[in-house]
Amino acid sequence: MRIAIASDHAAFDLKAELREYLIELGHEVADLGPETADRVDYPDFGYKLASVVADGTAQFGVALCGSGIGISMAVNRDPALRCALVSEPLSASLAREHNDANCIAMGARLIGLDMAKACLDAFLSTEFGGGRHAGRVEKLSHPAISQETAR
Repeated sequence: MRIAIASDHAAFDLKAELREYLIELGHEVADLGPETADRVDYPDFGYKLASVVADGTAQFGVALCGSGIGISMAVNRDPALRCALVSEPLSASLAREHNDANCIAMGARLIGLDMAKACLDAFLSTEFGGGRHAGRVEKLSHPAISQETAR
């Protein structure tokens, strides 16, 4: 599986650890930066991550910043992305099963390495459930559909 990973400076160390973990699991990993722990702006890396997942270069994305909130907001600006901010395995699994999330976000200041690995494991091992969830997921990428049904 090809997975892209990006962070800001606050999550630089966690990104490096998770990149190595994903490689150990046999995944091909595209590290989109940053290359150092010097201060950077999370939107720049969130947009870069969203771009490679949206165009199919990567199947999934891993977005990291201090809280996970800012970078997940940046990633979700792309209508093709469904980035879920998670802090434990159940939410990571449900993000895939119910929401067909194609990106996971975590906060380096809020989650430890072992929990981040557990979240990744749950996320990557869960399939989208489809069925009753499929129409809802379709509306996430096409807000006009949702607005029409709300009338």
